[in-house]
Amino acid sequence: MTEGAAERKSLAGKVALITGGCGGLGQATAARLRSSGADVIISDLDADQGAEVAKALGVTFLQQDVSNSDGWVQTVAALEARFDGLDILVNNAAILRADHIEAETIEQFERVMAVNCHSVFLGIQASLPLMRRPGGAIVNICSSSAEMGFPQFCAYTASKAAVRSLTMSTAVYLKQQGRALRCNSVHPDGIITPMVMNIAGSPPQMSHDMGMQAASFACEPGAVADVIAFLASDDARHINGAAIKVDNTSTIHPPYW
Repeated sequence: MTEGAAERKSLAGKVALITGGCGGLGQATAARLRSSGADVIISDLDADQGAEVAKALGVTFLQQDVSNSDGWVQTVAALEARFDGLDILVNNAAILRADHIEAETIEQFERVMAVNCHSVFLGIQASLPLMRRPGGAIVNICSSSAEMGFPQFCAYTASKAAVRSLTMSTAVYLKQQGRALRCNSVHPDGIITPMVMNIAGSPPQMSHDMGMQAASFACEPGAVADVIAFLASDDARHINGAAIKVDNTSTIHPPYW
């Protein structure tokens, strides 16, 4: 973020909700949007950690299970009561586990889909009535894996591909409805966060050279947060339904593995 961007406060007067706000990308995004002038609310499942993170960042915290529809009803009610609306929704909450199609269980698959995909559907559906002011933006955190075959991440790749499709259908719907509200997805490769550095399940075994190759595409959370802030701002007012890659060529660089 440049000094000029911070001074301009491009998100002044905007209200932003970031799910999964206690994670590495969630915290970076909250700090970035707040520095641009937005009133920021983070939600997460862990109430104690959420309160600590919110205090450190100077933002508001709401406890929420994003995969639960009742949780979204409560979150929307709290936003309506305190902020009288919502301008920016960042669907960031996600879990990452590794297993191939023969090792994955239906229970594990459904849990990943619930947190990574169902939550985005629930979040958009619940939040749309609040997003009444012109210039609103929905940013769905997707993945480079939505565009490539990653056999070691069966459930995760499926969930992110579904998020990409939902992003497109939502963007077209909003355009057809004539609503001044956009929906885009951001597709990072590996982000240097605890979730990525400590993958659950059975991560693929890589040689030193393969590990260095994969690491060369990884980025800091702040690099992704900058893109989210841009998409949330009026600077991106004509970008709708787009898949913005933040992957340093990983999706066009054969071979990745």
